[in-house]
Amino acid sequence: MDVKQELDRVAAQETELACEPVGADAAWRLGSLLREAALERCAALAIEVRLGGKTVFFSSMAGATPANADWVRRKRNTVELQARSSYAVGLALGIEGSTLQDKMGLPLRDYASHGGSFPLRSRSGLLWGAVTVSGLPQREDHELVAAVLAKWLRELA
Repeated sequence: MDVKQELDRVAAQETELACEPVGADAAWRLGSLLREAALERCAALAIEVRLGGKTVFFSSMAGATPANADWVRRKRNTVELQARSSYAVGLALGIEGSTLQDKMGLPLRDYASHGGSFPLRSRSGLLWGAVTVSGLPQREDHELVAAVLAKWLRELA
């Protein structure tokens, strides 16, 4: 995989999947769609949707572990700080040969630059939420969130 091309692809996803803020009911629907998609794949995930720093949906599916919930927290912290997907942050750091700890002094216990958390941003760039999953390999976590976000946005339209 060409990391620069992958980073460009993810940046395009982040732009394409931007939308205006929603309420708790719409966020719950997003979480429910993620859970349904995980069930279809027989994946055991921890799933979280946050709005304005508050968790409005959380599910720890059968087979998910407490470690998955902790990964969700760490990835989401990264998105809420950087306003970029955790996967994009990890790809960019890989290109630089750096880590969150090296670059920003962030403790790895509280921040993770692995795929699976996606910013909920308005078209103007305002970060208003985050959606996060953990339980699959990081690229698959990221792609699941992106695919379900696209489906959810079609429902909202």
